[in-house]
Amino acid sequence: MGKKILVQRRGRGTSQFRAASHKKKGSVKYRKVAKIEYSGKITGFVKDIVHDPGRGAPVAKVLFEDGLKKIILPSEGIRVGQKIEYGTGAAVQLGNTMPLQAIPDGSPVFNIELTPGDGGRLIRASGGYATILGHDKGKVTVQLPSGEMKEIPQRCRATVGIVAGGGRTEKPFVKAGNMHHHKKAKGHYYPKVRGVAMNAVSHPHGGGAHQSPPRSTTVSRHAQPGRKVGLIAAKRSGRRRGKT
Repeated sequence: MGKKILVQRRGRGTSQFRAASHKKKGSVKYRKVAKIEYSGKITGFVKDIVHDPGRGAPVAKVLFEDGLKKIILPSEGIRVGQKIEYGTGAAVQLGNTMPLQAIPDGSPVFNIELTPGDGGRLIRASGGYATILGHDKGKVTVQLPSGEMKEIPQRCRATVGIVAGGGRTEKPFVKAGNMHHHKKAKGHYYPKVRGVAMNAVSHPHGGGAHQSPPRSTTVSRHAQPGRKVGLIAAKRSGRRRGKT
């Protein structure tokens, strides 16, 4: 009796290939917008800073003055017991959250909303930040870490500063075991063997006289587990050529 090949086992979604989401501290989003934030501010205090499995940056547990407890993405330099502020009236200081319209040009920001009230979507990785470039006609232009310029509605919120945990990727893994546990927390399989290096019975790209796929590497989005490898639902393939 044969056995299921690796890509079939991955397709089943068993615990070996699934992120341990039950270990996560919770959703790291901004609190819902309160009326007081439009004209003033609401204050909270950092109660603890903890590691969140599967996340590069640490998270902070905050208790707000209205009794709400929230997990937030902290700024570099935040400490336990520090006061943070939410709202238009908040001071432009590290860790404070306010609408983009209230943040001056040149300020580093992170955890930027794309639509007002969505809780934060952009720049959430450790050490990341965007730069405010300008304000114009209800939009704020920011420069993302990739260098891309993006216009965002001025009522979207962002946090002043740089995401905590910067420099994390500068430490080498040294041994494969450390990389294994790092990948395991995110549900990534490691080590990852190339399909062309396998036998024909172990992978659709395996076998042959030399290491090359025996057939097209594009595959339908509706392919069965075990065949769904390579360029899934590709709109195009091959080298992109310039216009002549």
